[in-house]
Amino acid sequence: MVIGVPKEIKIGETRVSMTPSLCGRCATLGARVIVEKSAGVSAGFTDAEYRAAGATLAPNSSRVWAGADLILKVKEPLPAEYELMRDGQAIFTYLHLAAGRSLTRVLLAKRILGIAYETVEGGDGSFPLLKPMSQIAGRLAIQIGAYFLQSQHGGSGMLLGGIPGTLPGHVVVVGAGNSGAHAVQMAAGMGARVTVLDKDMRKLEALDIEYRGRIVTLMSNPANLATAVSDADLLIGAVLIPAAKAPTVVSRKMVSRMRPGSVIVDIAIDQGGCVESIRPTSHKEPVYAEYGVIHYAVPNMPALVGRTSTIGLTQATEPFVALIVEKGLQRALAEHPELAKGVNTHAGRITCAAVAQALGFDS
Repeated sequence: MVIGVPKEIKIGETRVSMTPSLCGRCATLGARVIVEKSAGVSAGFTDAEYRAAGATLAPNSSRVWAGADLILKVKEPLPAEYELMRDGQAIFTYLHLAAGRSLTRVLLAKRILGIAYETVEGGDGSFPLLKPMSQIAGRLAIQIGAYFLQSQHGGSGMLLGGIPGTLPGHVVVVGAGNSGAHAVQMAAGMGARVTVLDKDMRKLEALDIEYRGRIVTLMSNPANLATAVSDADLLIGAVLIPAAKAPTVVSRKMVSRMRPGSVIVDIAIDQGGCVESIRPTSHKEPVYAEYGVIHYAVPNMPALVGRTSTIGLTQATEPFVALIVEKGLQRALAEHPELAKGVNTHAGRITCAAVAQALGFDS
């Protein structure tokens, strides 16, 4: 098997899909690994390290795509990469097809075997390849929100932790999954007032027990959302349904009632976002203002901490990549239903029902 590791080209992307350590393991198991030159530099991994691990270095992405049976990436292929795909090739990456109609059409036309990190399931029904990036995005959301709340960025000038004699900032987290729970942890650690909303009472109960009454937990319904959002200095959108389009739970009307200079960070933007007024931004132009509220919606937020994100991601993907190398792709998929759950496209068809439903395709 030949595994190709191209350099990520999304704006501001610093992650790489394979560390030298993982490269060495794949080479030991019998795979040939082709890595584009400088693919890991932004994450702190040199070409010399990949060469020492057994990789062949390619001068450009075209060579990587042309020579590989399996392309291992971090982010979904961008239009500049569409023509590089070979018919019948396999791609293992975050695909987020529910918000990617044009990419889906290309994958179907080229009969690509598209395996999405975000829909690979663990034996307990969890999503092990989504988890590390959700954790990082949740923690970063508070860090980023605090930054844009500063006056020089057009924010309200609110210090989330406050000081003695002043009221701390109010952080409202919509969604208590992995990313939401980590956002709560960071916000509470900074001394902010924290309100978290979710429809799952078990998640709310777990957070209430963990924080011993130091945060407010609310059932997510229109009335509670409207009240909490209107009082938020920093609103975190963390509603995510793996593979499906994120539901819109925060309306434009709610956003319009927020105080000027408040900030929204929508972690769910990869799947379309859960705030009605949100649209994707980039690391180059990360924010825009609407209704006087600062909106941040960078789909590849974890790229801000490329080394941590790369290590966290590849530690999670390594067992699956090793499995594919050891058994071959078709046998690995046939024998391991957890990995097979990651297949979103195959032989010109969408094989993931949630993606098909989101895009209005037949599965």
